[in-house]
Amino acid sequence: MKFCSACGASVDYKVPEDDSRERAVCSNCGAIHYQNPKVVTGTLPIWGDQVLLCKRAIEPRRGYWTLPAGYMENGETAETGGARETMEEANAAVENPSLYTVFSLPHISQVYMFFKADLVGPTYSSGSESLEVALFSEHEIPWDELAFPVVNKTLEHYFADRANNAFPVHYENLAFRRRSG
Repeated sequence: MKFCSACGASVDYKVPEDDSRERAVCSNCGAIHYQNPKVVTGTLPIWGDQVLLCKRAIEPRRGYWTLPAGYMENGETAETGGARETMEEANAAVENPSLYTVFSLPHISQVYMFFKADLVGPTYSSGSESLEVALFSEHEIPWDELAFPVVNKTLEHYFADRANNAFPVHYENLAFRRRSG
């Protein structure tokens, strides 16, 4: 950030009084500009023994499979955001959302929340951000073609939990760890 969104003056990076982190502070009006993590919300859409996946039409990871998800918008709940993303990416309606997986990714300042949800019907098609949309049984999942670790982990949890017919909420910190050597 170079300029204040309140008055347009330049900002300086410094630790404001009674704070512990460096922030963008307006040199003119004194506004403190906080930058916080983005929330990504999506669904794990279920139809019978299958899950709905979307092949990404956009970067990053264009051409790889993912669960329908995207950034939460102002004024919506995480659940409605996940349902909206499912409609936008897969033209599919979901119902009965329940929080299923939460991932903290501090190295990219994001939090992912996936809701296990039932497809309203087996009706779906590619949205503008998807090249293809399909239902997959467990043995059909293109594991080597999944876009992100949060998708792999959510699907792994789901198939393991389905065997026990119990679906607890799963939380994991996926902090980036550099390899040594």
